[in-house]
Amino acid sequence: MSTDSRSLLNPSWFPAFLSDHSWKEHLELIAALLSGALVLCAWLLSDSVSTSTYITLHLIAFTIGGFAKAKEGIEETIQEKELNVELLMILAAIGSASIGYWTEGAILIFIFALSGALETYTMNRSQKEISSLMDLQPEEATLLTENGHETVHVSTLRLGDQILIKAGERIPADGAIQKGTSSIDESAITGESVPLTKGLNEDVFAGTVNISGSLTVTVTKPSSDTVFQKIIQMVQSAQSEKSPSQLFIERFEGTYVKVVLLVVALMMVLPPFLFGWTWMDTIYRAMILLVVASPCALVASIMPATLSAITNGAKSGLLFKGGVHVENLSHIEAIAFDKTGTLTNGQPVITDAIYASGTDHDYTLKISASIEQESNHPLAKALVAFAKEKDVELVSVDEMNDMSGHGVKALIQGEEWKIGKPDFVGKEEAEAFEEGIAEKLAEEGKTVIFAKRGPQIVGLFALKDTVREDTKLAVKGLKKRGVYTIMLTGDNKTTAAAIAEEVGIDAYIAECLPEQKVEEVKKLKQHFGQVAMVGDGINDAPALATADLGIAMGEGTDVALETADVVLMKNNLPKIVQAMKLSERMNRIVKQNVVFSIAVITLLIISNFLQLLDLPLGVIGHEGSTILVILNGLRLLRG
Repeated sequence: MSTDSRSLLNPSWFPAFLSDHSWKEHLELIAALLSGALVLCAWLLSDSVSTSTYITLHLIAFTIGGFAKAKEGIEETIQEKELNVELLMILAAIGSASIGYWTEGAILIFIFALSGALETYTMNRSQKEISSLMDLQPEEATLLTENGHETVHVSTLRLGDQILIKAGERIPADGAIQKGTSSIDESAITGESVPLTKGLNEDVFAGTVNISGSLTVTVTKPSSDTVFQKIIQMVQSAQSEKSPSQLFIERFEGTYVKVVLLVVALMMVLPPFLFGWTWMDTIYRAMILLVVASPCALVASIMPATLSAITNGAKSGLLFKGGVHVENLSHIEAIAFDKTGTLTNGQPVITDAIYASGTDHDYTLKISASIEQESNHPLAKALVAFAKEKDVELVSVDEMNDMSGHGVKALIQGEEWKIGKPDFVGKEEAEAFEEGIAEKLAEEGKTVIFAKRGPQIVGLFALKDTVREDTKLAVKGLKKRGVYTIMLTGDNKTTAAAIAEEVGIDAYIAECLPEQKVEEVKKLKQHFGQVAMVGDGINDAPALATADLGIAMGEGTDVALETADVVLMKNNLPKIVQAMKLSERMNRIVKQNVVFSIAVITLLIISNFLQLLDLPLGVIGHEGSTILVILNGLRLLRG
């Protein structure tokens, strides 16, 4: 990771950063192939050229193919004061050449350089999701000023600035619509292919496309804090954070290299005295040991697979904030869910409308919704939306008083109307309305409000925060995997019980304050090995931080997004099961790589001690296994 003082999130130079890596990948590949061509040329001309020419061709192949890795190995050794695999390979190649095996040493350099180019390719692939996002982020915006408008760089936009976005343009900053209505293509963020129609005061996001109408938007977030930038930051953070397995391998590498060098030194001295080997055979076997005992394949077993898994997740709207979270996800045994905005849509809707006999149903709905359109309460908005769905034309209200926490009272054409809770409209009349239907609806977890016209209750409306369409599928998938599910909600027991039963969740705890959610997560951790928490609000942040793995909904609050370890950008709960499967695949591939690399190293070392292995086969076996584990890790790039 670059230590440049400029942020990697700066859109003005990030593509150049990526290009540098692409250039490096191509240069490494060209150097490796040129090195291989020189080795082949020397081998074909070995009988027709002088010894000096033969050696010169190999020296050039050594220099071209090995320069990058030798430079990298020396710099890392100086900086970290630890020996590494790169130095081991260079020493093995030099040792091979020193005893006359020029071709074998050059082949070792060639294959080692080729595997290095492949590793760089893996790193580049892991950056492609960020690159594609950066291409979607406009660099300029049309700023509205007192004198008209001017084109400015998005980084100069400030909170409260008003920008003009024409039809067909990408939105340059997160903001709220102040003028105009348009269809917005948000597929780059949500993955939903169907555009959304948005109007006054609705939020729009940088990088999405304004399809049909001209919009005036007030900037609500600086360019460094948009949804796009958060996605980029999360992916970059994930790429730089290493899993426990990777950290162990890196700690193991330094000690292992020292052990190998010590054993090679002993092998260059003891065999003539212990086994009667010639000095030439002894040095030859020591050089083979230096080659085959190097842990190149073992070191490459984890990081390419981890980066590939993170990239795969990013393509489908799963953002991991580190390899450790990809690795741990498949070990989750219990998941705690917040209710509102996580299991449910977070917005109540009218589920039942019941009117008193002998009353005009349409008129009751018309007046009730007309009164409620004066309020910003979620229940009021639900009633207004319900009326609009029924194509009811709303009217103006003469006088309206909002009795906070109870309901609203209004005068329409000289008549007093009340809309609200039973206590507000008259508890006895409410309980008697339609033979106690309100009590039955409440038992189903619904909130009930009444409409009263003068002295008579004329209607009842039941509201409920509806369960997300994919919630049941997600819970079913988790239970199929043996994961214990529990809902932690601040709602009352009746509502919680109804939602839990509808969703099919194992257990629920109602009336939970944020600190109680934390305590419940701690209790779960005492009974289960690994526990995850899924939430979207500020009140979920402490529990998200307490859990072994925090999962945030993409539409959640900034605090929840910052606290979580995994983000579901499309708010698609079944993605949790998909993420677990991806984690399983990654862990399985890592285990395959580790077992395979250790088996190959062991087999090659034993074959060498039994004098059954020649240096060319040792080189091919060792470096071939390194390339194979990298390619195996790259399989995770596919869905």
